[in-house]
Amino acid sequence: MAAVTVKGVVALAPGAPVEVRDIVVPAPGPGEVRVTVQACGVCHTDLHYREGAINDEFPFLLGHEAAGIIESVGPDVTDLAPGDFVVLNWRAVCGTCRACKRGRPWYCFATFNASQKMTLADGTPLSPALGIGAFAEQTLVAAGQATKVDPRARPETAGLLGCGVMAGLGAAMYTGEVGRGDSVAVFGCGGVGNAAIAGARLAGASPIIAVDIDPRKLAWAEEFGATHTVNSRDTDAVEAIRALTDGNGADVCIEAVGRPEVLEQAFYARDLAGTVVQVGVPDPSMTIELPMIEFFGRGGALKPSWYGDCLPSRDFPMLIDLYLEGRLDLDRFVSETISLDAVEDAFHKMERGEVLRSVVLI
Repeated sequence: MAAVTVKGVVALAPGAPVEVRDIVVPAPGPGEVRVTVQACGVCHTDLHYREGAINDEFPFLLGHEAAGIIESVGPDVTDLAPGDFVVLNWRAVCGTCRACKRGRPWYCFATFNASQKMTLADGTPLSPALGIGAFAEQTLVAAGQATKVDPRARPETAGLLGCGVMAGLGAAMYTGEVGRGDSVAVFGCGGVGNAAIAGARLAGASPIIAVDIDPRKLAWAEEFGATHTVNSRDTDAVEAIRALTDGNGADVCIEAVGRPEVLEQAFYARDLAGTVVQVGVPDPSMTIELPMIEFFGRGGALKPSWYGDCLPSRDFPMLIDLYLEGRLDLDRFVSETISLDAVEDAFHKMERGEVLRSVVLI
């Protein structure tokens, strides 16, 4: 096998428009696979990379929420083969760290990526977004970052499990441990928030209360299973949620925005022994301040949710099966399909709140 040259979307400098460039993808080495990417969602995290909000290791090869076909495998890869349909993930668990040894691999402290670097045509090493770099015709990842799923699933739909949709589903189903009959409030009804609503619905929650300041997003939330909506621009969200839960507050409040004022709303909107889950990604400069007596007096739990506390090898095949059975409407998350050269425009649509997900078809 030899290296291949393909097209990919690259961020060259902080805040600069992305460009489609030739990139060189090495042949897979030990423990690596090369994937022909079929579809990749446009996620806020890619925009954070472009803006330099993650780190300054430019240039970046963007894209990480993807599905495709295994093109070739490196030595020692035994559980994947050319032709397998896979969803990519950015948590390839090690199996040997202290979290994995305690039976909690979703907290793995030593996740890994491909060892070799993809490069620009002139040899400049690229930093792949979340270790994946899937806004490209092909990409190189660690074998553990590729999870085989049922090939009957549409790539543009399956790939969304690779990040945002899984984060939201997992925030409800795993981090929040939502159960049948639990009351749930979700703050922020973009892709992640609506996935949390879909997860709460799967778990049998009722009521499911959607909170946002955008009527369009609240309408989307109803399509995913929200039983009630609250426009927090016009209404006190905490009081509205209490009124819908017999004055108690919700059993589980999920913050899917990543802002301290929204997390504070979620904190006060939960029942006394309820759970607050934060899955929205904050700016590193943000802080939260709460009276200690309120923290002490409310019991329950405050829980961050990283990737929805998911385990891709367990969850991706199961969720694809639910999708194929008609029990999980993943297709509804796809607002539009675009080409590689339309990623920059898709970032602006995302910033304006016009789409749940733009998905690049390759």
